Amino acid sequence: MPSLRPARGFSLLEVVAAIFLLAIAFTALMQVAGGSMSLSQNAADYTRASMWARTLLDTADVGTDLTPGQSDGRFDDQYRWHLVVAPWRPADVDPGMPSPLQMVKLDLDVRWGAPHRERSAHFSTLRFVQPASNSPGVRGAP
Repeated sequence: MPSLRPARGFSLLEVVAAIFLLAIAFTALMQVAGGSMSLSQNAADYTRASMWARTLLDTADVGTDLTPGQSDGRFDDQYRWHLVVAPWRPADVDPGMPSPLQMVKLDLDVRWGAPHRERSAHFSTLRFVQPASNSPGVRGAP
């Protein structure tokens, strides 16, 4: 007579529990993948904004003088910009002392996205400008 050996393998409850754990792990993995895709898109948006900003800041004084003031514009249908140009002097320089070099500070804000989810990036740089003709210049050696 054949011996009765207990059946080997997994019970139905163990199989269901294993599938349940796999489903939870797969869901978590998909959320991580979705989050990384969202972060990649945000990084691409910020990269485009910085490239647009660099282009504008590099060409801000081409064909025109950098006069103090504000201006706005669009790079394309998605990216908008606002530029503020203001005179700048180092903090350790006496304001009454004439300087042969004049500088302006360019503050650029680049915005993109829907109004309720707008994103922005701020860029700032300094530029040398030609002194105004009515300001005292540097006197040469006698």
